[in-house]
Amino acid sequence: MLNVALIGFGLSGRYLQAPFYEANPNFNLKTIVSNSQNPKAYFPAVEVMKSLEEVLADDSIDLVSICSPNDTHYDFAKKCLLANKHVLVEKPFTATVSQAEELIQLAKTQGKVISIFQNRRFDSDFMTVQKIINEGFIGEVLSCEILFNRYKPVLNAKKWKEVMTPANGILYDLGAHIIDQSIVLFGIPQSVWGETFTQREGSEIDDAFDIRLDYGKLKVTLKSSLMVREEGPRYILHGTKGSFVKYGIDVQEDHLKAGILPNMEGFGIEPASNQGILNSDVNGLHFRGTIETLKGDWGILFQNLYEAITGKAELLVKPEEVLEQIKIMEQVKQR
Repeated sequence: MLNVALIGFGLSGRYLQAPFYEANPNFNLKTIVSNSQNPKAYFPAVEVMKSLEEVLADDSIDLVSICSPNDTHYDFAKKCLLANKHVLVEKPFTATVSQAEELIQLAKTQGKVISIFQNRRFDSDFMTVQKIINEGFIGEVLSCEILFNRYKPVLNAKKWKEVMTPANGILYDLGAHIIDQSIVLFGIPQSVWGETFTQREGSEIDDAFDIRLDYGKLKVTLKSSLMVREEGPRYILHGTKGSFVKYGIDVQEDHLKAGILPNMEGFGIEPASNQGILNSDVNGLHFRGTIETLKGDWGILFQNLYEAITGKAELLVKPEEVLEQIKIMEQVKQR
């Protein structure tokens, strides 16, 4: 069993990570660092600390899970590695390519595992899209659009999220997810074009982006905005044999906020109304109909992290892959 310290108790720490550590018998959520929340109200057995330094002084902590503001990720991860801790970093991994490269090399030098919380690799809709592509349901993929929109016209109450820092803005927030998904599906693009822009009144950060990834015959479009009230499709794929279109978004975050935990019946299973539409030739027959969505399971990431740390499996979310994501974000920001 690995002892875990969680740094930060906001949305990610409280809802998206802590419940998975609690549900997995290979982890002991020993410590939570928070200066404003009361973690014991939700996880009575944890020890509450006020600083990262207290955690680093605890030799019993094996893994530090960093859920603090974006601009702290690099510094906190570096301190944890130097203190001989394994590290899971909430996305974005770092603000720059050079920071990511430094952490990757430091982890190798220290003989520690560092991974990134790219949880949306294990969303129900994304895993379904992956299966559709890998099993050739639409043939060779020619076009892929991934959209991650929200409607949040009012500025975030968390002031740090609205301040212009190197790792802030929608590109490093929602963009980190769908750029990562594109790399998982198709690898590194031949070229990148993109722009970020601001749409909300009074906003100081970018809150929308439009990115094009060129893979030769395959073209990938990634879009996101905080000013989309009427949702369109989330995934649109066209191939040589047909198309797949998927509406809706993975329900794990909503389930966790509602108190439906990873080990409860029905967790991660979306409503049938959100099932994707496949229009293609399947085994020589034309088919148009809905495809059952796979169950979402962010727990895969945590179980794999345990197995990677204990030498039982290869790491699924490799920092080298996320380095490629940051290279794309840097190219877009430099425009």
